[in-house]
Amino acid sequence: MASQVFRDCCLTYKTWHDLLPVSLQYHHTERTSMNDVKGFLQLIWSAVKGKENDYTTLGIRTSIVLLAVPMILEMLMESLFAVVDIFFVGRLGSDALATVGLTESILMLIYAVGMGISIAATAMVSRRFGEKNYRKAGSITFQLLVTGTVLALLLGGTALYFAPEILTLMGASAGVLATGTGYTRIIFAGNFAIILLFLINGAFRGAGLPHLAMRALWIANAFNIVLDPILIFGIGSFTGLGLEGAAWATTLGRSIGVVYQLYHLLNGKHSLKILRENLVIRVTVILKILKVSSGGIGQYLIDSASWIFLTRIIAEFGSNALAGYTIAFRIIIFTLLPAWGLSSAAATLVGQNLGARKAKRAEVAVWLTARYNVIFMAVVTLVFLLFGKQMSAFFSQDAEVISISSEALKIITLGYIFFGLGMVMVQAFNGAGDTRTPALINIGVLWLIEIPLAYTLALILKLEATGIFIAIAICHSLHALVSWWFFRQGKWKKTQV
Repeated sequence: MASQVFRDCCLTYKTWHDLLPVSLQYHHTERTSMNDVKGFLQLIWSAVKGKENDYTTLGIRTSIVLLAVPMILEMLMESLFAVVDIFFVGRLGSDALATVGLTESILMLIYAVGMGISIAATAMVSRRFGEKNYRKAGSITFQLLVTGTVLALLLGGTALYFAPEILTLMGASAGVLATGTGYTRIIFAGNFAIILLFLINGAFRGAGLPHLAMRALWIANAFNIVLDPILIFGIGSFTGLGLEGAAWATTLGRSIGVVYQLYHLLNGKHSLKILRENLVIRVTVILKILKVSSGGIGQYLIDSASWIFLTRIIAEFGSNALAGYTIAFRIIIFTLLPAWGLSSAAATLVGQNLGARKAKRAEVAVWLTARYNVIFMAVVTLVFLLFGKQMSAFFSQDAEVISISSEALKIITLGYIFFGLGMVMVQAFNGAGDTRTPALINIGVLWLIEIPLAYTLALILKLEATGIFIAIAICHSLHALVSWWFFRQGKWKKTQV
């Protein structure tokens, strides 16, 4: 099966070359001249600057670059949130790191809602843009904001009230409860900004405006980087807030990013805009959003729940094991999110091209994106195998924590090549609006296989944390192969949104 995957990913030159305009075919010549390099760099710069394009007619490879570059940079900024926080929080000790790890595992449930609605946003907005129905895209975006706001209030209020109980349920020690409850409450209260940031960026990506999503994350992260050390450790006569300062920095940074997003939705300068006539709540559209997003929310809830179970298991082995796992998880996210950004290009291209009734073009775009993502993940695997210990030592001075973290990086990333393929397959389903298939795959692989396998290896066979890392590598590779098989069936092309 694995060999067939790579044969399918590596499309023949003729297949994709013939689908490109002659003016863009210079990107695919076997011999790269200086002019080609210059043209490619100019293309990257155009992607960063941002420009509205018709991705149903533009060359596929050029479209991937124009969409993927800002999406990768966007996801790098998102992952930098986690890395910056863990860098500063790591100076506060293992209990602080453990608090962040436990809170992050629960926060994944809120991320699941935000990312689930974001999937619906990308699928529905991209389909309308493929149809050239920009007015309806604006109406859908307003309904998305209404839906996201209501869900954020419900989730945030509940999590805020039960913060201590949630930490206790996750196996927090007395020290973690004493130092971390305030941090957890602030993070949960700030979930409103998280959900809006995700869903609006999903709408921007669906509209082919990934540069706006990228800039929103740049702005949010810039404020987070500046505020983190000030609010944690203080400056001048201000003594700092400790761990709670990290929570405030993240929440304020994300909120400023949302303000930037809303400005661009309301200023009327882009094809995706919310007009006064769109400011009407339409129940039928909201129900459609909930239907499409339910599968996306389910995907991430299932995925997040599996991570929560794994975190709960690893908590049995003490704060050092949990701290090492947390560091490794943050580093892994730092590389997975850019890969997810590249994969997101496939979602936009699938949605817009299905809207334009160009299913074959959508399929070719998916295989090309998968090819690039597999190459990227192979490079990352090599880096982690060679420098995993040094990267872990950057976040902690504890020898045991470093050892556990570096082991996690080396084992989990052995499945990274398959991770790269699976991401693109899942995003292709989501871009088509078929969110149900990935959700079912998650249930089968992550719940029915990964959790029992991790429990067996870690606790019954007494491999402890190592067993969990092995289970993650095996099951996420299996997940990718199953997703590839379902994609090959082609039912996603018939999804209506």
